[in-house]
Amino acid sequence: MESVEGFVERVQAGQIEEYIHIINTYQNPLFRYCSRLLGNKHEAEDAVQDIFVRAYEKIHLYKPNVLFSSWLYKIAYHYCLNLIRKRNIQQKFKWWFTQESTTESAEDTVGKSLFDEPLHSALKQLSVEERNLLVLRVFEEKSFAEIGEILNKSTETVKKRFGRTRIKLQQFMTEEGGRVRWSESDLLSKMKK
Repeated sequence: MESVEGFVERVQAGQIEEYIHIINTYQNPLFRYCSRLLGNKHEAEDAVQDIFVRAYEKIHLYKPNVLFSSWLYKIAYHYCLNLIRKRNIQQKFKWWFTQESTTESAEDTVGKSLFDEPLHSALKQLSVEERNLLVLRVFEEKSFAEIGEILNKSTETVKKRFGRTRIKLQQFMTEEGGRVRWSESDLLSKMKK
């Protein structure tokens, strides 16, 4: 099977029909990534389409000194981050006008179905950047070096942030449900339930 880099080179050379191979390779992983980051499958479906359009429009800027998947995930991360920011602004405006509404959001419903309650509540307390770091490391099984490429951070900085995020999550989980101990593999098994 041909490498993705070969398809990228051909698309950059003008063979646009080769882009379908890139889509076929990354469509499912990007959907999982966006679903976990956004907490909404419908938003994730739309996001993946938009991310592929943006990647196609910018593919001429890609340089093979980094992995293509890291370059693509960087686009996905920034796209999802912007969606989350817009959603948060919209929710603040809605809150001003509908303060008596106490229905559970779609994000909460999805989160509770994907994760057990202490983990779901703890994840909600993390920042988007911290959740992204956990998703990339645990679900997408990216190395610290790849995550560094995606986030424009050094490998050592990513390792330190991951360690702090893991401790923070553990503290939140302890507050939620008593004494909790976990490792990356424990988190992975809890999150994949």
